[in-house]
Amino acid sequence: MTDRQSNDPLHGITLEMILARLVELYGWEKLGKIIRIRCFNNDPSIKSSLQFLRRTPWARSKVEALYLRSRRETRSKPR
Repeated sequence: MTDRQSNDPLHGITLEMILARLVELYGWEKLGKIIRIRCFNNDPSIKSSLQFLRRTPWARSKVEALYLRSRRETRSKPR
C-alpha cells in the first residue's frame, strides 16, 4: 500500500478549526462584514455558527474560500 497525499487543501482541517482561525484573524465583527450571515452578526459563537454552517452548504463554501484566501495571503507576506 502506498501513501498518497490528498490534493484537497482542506484535508485534515475541521470546520471548527477553520472557524476558530478566521475568528482569530478577523474577529466576529469583521467576519460578519466579509461574509454576511446572521450567525456571525447576531450573538455569534463557535457552536451556533458550526450548527448553521454544517446545514448550509453555500455558507460553508464561503467560509472555506475565505480560509483558503487567508492562508495564501499569510504565506505570501514578506517576513
